[in-house]
Amino acid sequence: MSQNKTTKKEKFTIDVLMDENLIPEELEWHSSQGSGQEEKASAALIYLWDAKKNETFSLDLWTKKMSVEEMNKMMFQTIMTLANSYEKATSEDQMANAMRDFAEFFGEKTEILPKSGKFDNNGKG
Repeated sequence: MSQNKTTKKEKFTIDVLMDENLIPEELEWHSSQGSGQEEKASAALIYLWDAKKNETFSLDLWTKKMSVEEMNKMMFQTIMTLANSYEKATSEDQMANAMRDFAEFFGEKTEILPKSGKFDNNGKG
C-alpha cells in the first residue's frame, strides 16, 4: 500500500456462473460507483501488474455463447484502448501509433474494418 492516506475505496465484483465442466456461461458484474444493479457481460479481460514479481497476472474470461465476431470486435477495441492508455501513461506517441496500426491491421483482417489497402502486399489496395 502507498503511504498516502486513502480517502475512498471502490469495489468491483465479477460473478462467473459456470457449467458442470467449469466453462463460463454467464458473467455478471457490478461496481460500487455504478447503479448498484448487476450488469451482464460476455467476456472480461483483467490484467494486474505485480511490481514485486515484475509480471502481469491475467484473467481472461468469455462465455461459450460469445461469437468469434464479438471476440474480434472486443480484441480490436481492446488493442485500441491499450494504445490510448499506453500513450496517456508514457507519452510515447510513436509506440502507441504502432499499436493502433496493428489494431487497424487486425480490424481489416477480421473484417471489422473495411479494407483500406494499407496492409495489402502492394500497398495499393
